[in-house]
Amino acid sequence: MRFAIGFDHAGTPLRDSITEALDGHEINDLGMCDDYPDIAVRVCKSVLDGDADRGVIVCGSGAGVSVAACKIKGIRATVAHDTYTGAQCVSHDDCNVICLGARVVGPAYAADIVRAFANTAFSGAERHVRRLEKVSEIEERGAP
Repeated sequence: MRFAIGFDHAGTPLRDSITEALDGHEINDLGMCDDYPDIAVRVCKSVLDGDADRGVIVCGSGAGVSVAACKIKGIRATVAHDTYTGAQCVSHDDCNVICLGARVVGPAYAADIVRAFANTAFSGAERHVRRLEKVSEIEERGAP
């Protein structure tokens, strides 16, 4: 699998552990930006352009990059600070971008979360497909 990874100034402490966690996958490290929206756009564009299958974005809390990523049509991003969410966001919600906070989780646990994200596939279960169709409708027309 191909991954685009990127960091804001506060996210760089997790760079090495995330890179190591994705060993065996193709990694495109898109670098660091001082402002989190810039790196979120860079990673999400890589996913949307087909240069990466999934993205990993890291800032201080994970919240900022998640907010920015979720504004981009076609991106399904979430903050994950535990391995359950790292896997479940893919298996149930088909997330293509995960967001982490370097001030929230340490390097070893961040690596575990990223491995869970990388090694999980979308279930394709009818209930999950149905819910994602509803999410796509919201993305297209906005809130009712």
